[in-house]
Amino acid sequence: MKMDLNGEQPMKPQQFAEHQLLITILNNTFPPGSALPNERDLSEQLGVTRPTLRETLQRLAREKWITIQQGKSTIVNDNWKEGGLGMLATMAKYAEFLPDEFVPSLLDFRVILLPPCVKTAVENVPEKFLQHLAHAKELGDDPEAFTQFDWTLQMLMVRNSKNMIYPLIQNDFSEIYQRLGIAYFRIDKARKSSGKYYRKLKKDIQKGGKRVETNVRNLMQESRAILMELKESMNISDKDA
Repeated sequence: MKMDLNGEQPMKPQQFAEHQLLITILNNTFPPGSALPNERDLSEQLGVTRPTLRETLQRLAREKWITIQQGKSTIVNDNWKEGGLGMLATMAKYAEFLPDEFVPSLLDFRVILLPPCVKTAVENVPEKFLQHLAHAKELGDDPEAFTQFDWTLQMLMVRNSKNMIYPLIQNDFSEIYQRLGIAYFRIDKARKSSGKYYRKLKKDIQKGGKRVETNVRNLMQESRAILMELKESMNISDKDA
């Protein structure tokens, strides 16, 4: 199987090789279980040296996109079954290839992760949350400002949860969240929902934080519903066009 390479090579050789290989994996040119071409053929197709290709393949293997077998073909893994969280940051760069159920799954995971975190984090450092939430009124209607503010709030939750693993997991969502967040906060309904949530969260922390976990869970669920409404309306528009 040969790759169809379009355009010039604007990246460094290793970046270009990785980019092209990931596209062919994500668009099923090389589906799970298939073998990549041998090293000589693949390096020629990509237009990179064999040492550059080896380095690229080693990196993809560390993220579990592929399995390198000594003396045998390199096999493409089923990344949704065999991959790890380290893939998330890479996947964020190839959003057009992600399945439709990816975003709902990501939002469901957020509902599980963040509410328990915030309860412990607020008990540990309530003043940090109050200092941050005090700036919510300055956000205006700027999607980028909302995205950064909300991400910082989530990182306060995981970093002060007394769980060493939660921040590592959350860090892998960073690039994906930046992309999703800006699209989400372009929606007037989303900004209003989050603005109300920030005010409620601040008031509850000032009163002792008894409802912070419930407030965060409610917001996560409402965010999911808003995004699903948007997705459905976009699908309808596409069909009508």
